[in-house]
Amino acid sequence: MGDTDTDEAVERFLEKADTAYEEYDHGYADADATLRRLERHLERLRDAVEE
Repeated sequence: MGDTDTDEAVERFLEKADTAYEEYDHGYADADATLRRLERHLERLRDAVEE
């Protein structure tokens, strides 16, 4: 994966992580659900970086 693709993957992860944290902070999701979402986002980021 090139630097641009990696940068884009990291940016997507950060946006999704921020959204997950915001929803948790506002009470829209509990801690377990938020952690599951973050785990999925981390998995996708790892996959994108490894390509």
